[in-house]
Amino acid sequence: MRTTLRTGRAAVVFAAIGALAMTGCGDNKDDKAKPGGSKDKESASTVQLPKLNGEKIEVSAVWSGPEQENFTKVLKEFEKRTGATVTFVPAQDPIVNFLGTKIAGGAPPDVAMLPQVGAIQQAVQRKWAKPVGAEAKAQLAKNYSKGWQDLGAVNGTQYGVYYKAANKSLIWYNNAAFENAGAKEPKTWKDFLSTAEALSASGVTPVSVAGADGWTLTDWFENIYLSQAGPEKYDQLAQHKIKWTDPSVKSALTTLGELFGKPALIAGGADGALQTEFPASVTQTFTGGDQPKGAMVFEGDFVTVNIAQTDAKIGTDAKFFPFPAVGALPPVVTGGDAAVALKDSKGAQALLTFLASPDAAKVSAQSGGFLSPNKALDLAAYPNDVQRGIAKALIAAGDDFRFDMSDQMPQSFGGTPGKGEWKALQDFLKNPKDVAGAQQKLESDAAKAYKS
Repeated sequence: MRTTLRTGRAAVVFAAIGALAMTGCGDNKDDKAKPGGSKDKESASTVQLPKLNGEKIEVSAVWSGPEQENFTKVLKEFEKRTGATVTFVPAQDPIVNFLGTKIAGGAPPDVAMLPQVGAIQQAVQRKWAKPVGAEAKAQLAKNYSKGWQDLGAVNGTQYGVYYKAANKSLIWYNNAAFENAGAKEPKTWKDFLSTAEALSASGVTPVSVAGADGWTLTDWFENIYLSQAGPEKYDQLAQHKIKWTDPSVKSALTTLGELFGKPALIAGGADGALQTEFPASVTQTFTGGDQPKGAMVFEGDFVTVNIAQTDAKIGTDAKFFPFPAVGALPPVVTGGDAAVALKDSKGAQALLTFLASPDAAKVSAQSGGFLSPNKALDLAAYPNDVQRGIAKALIAAGDDFRFDMSDQMPQSFGGTPGKGEWKALQDFLKNPKDVAGAQQKLESDAAKAYKS
């Protein structure tokens, strides 16, 4: 599926909400008493679901920890409304390989949560995926912008329900470390590097990088590339209509190398970063008071789940700013997880209908660490002003965003640990001077993936 969504307005919207991070926004504790907040667990149903007494449904996703716990609450609500029994089946990454094994063994889950557009396309090509039924399509038409509907469609047929979204253009920071260094929120890449140097001079390593998880490195690249090269080039590279040896890729890697090439700016240096998994990259930023291992960490709104595992309060101790502009505008890169039916059953279609409704989104929103593309969801469901602001901006952006580039690509290149883009960028983190070598490796792997 070609992604032809626009940028522009969203960049302005996200830049505007950056101010939220400076206003001492409410934390979870303060906001729980608000109408529609975390204590408001019961609400009138907005969607009709069939009775499924005795039916057993399996749902699979590459989720664990708080993310899995939050989604389990949604499944419990579905059980309560339908009488079905739903089992969550943890999957391994890449999920397409995991599902292939299950399907070959004759035991596929009823529904899978797919984190890549490319994975949806593969599921359709392999004739695993079942089209979305009429009831779920009606919920999508009522509750989602065309851009989010299109992301779940292949050749005009709807297969995916984008239940969960992510704004992957945020940088979170330890406010105490910033205040001690006299640092300000940067708006441009040049200012970002200057801020990093100021933090370093104050005695705190500025940036925590989750190099052990290659997907975070693809997000670094994509934000720089979108802002620097522009949306048209972004779409062309996502579809491999231009090669990774293109000068625009050289420029983006060179820019990224301005950070990766200075080990003193990265917590633990390159070697330390390559051993740091995503959850630790967040928690080490918000532990240790004003002397954390890293003062800033880049990633999406879902960072809040990991911040909640520390004593830091979102909006006071932990704040964020939009990814700085490398070119004319700051980037707006999104990600998401789509529910896809792998069995043509009444239960699978009912679950897709529920996940496309604001009722399901509300359950997850109240738990925190979640962002919904569902425009019918009452923003009061989010547990604090920071998350409400991020959600409001996502909805206000409409179709003006770009979806995660690596998630649009064949999974063998853009979504497999230790291979393709993930591995090439990990090697680049280790040796950021070898821009040409990184380009050649990326193009070689991409060419193979797109031919297969």
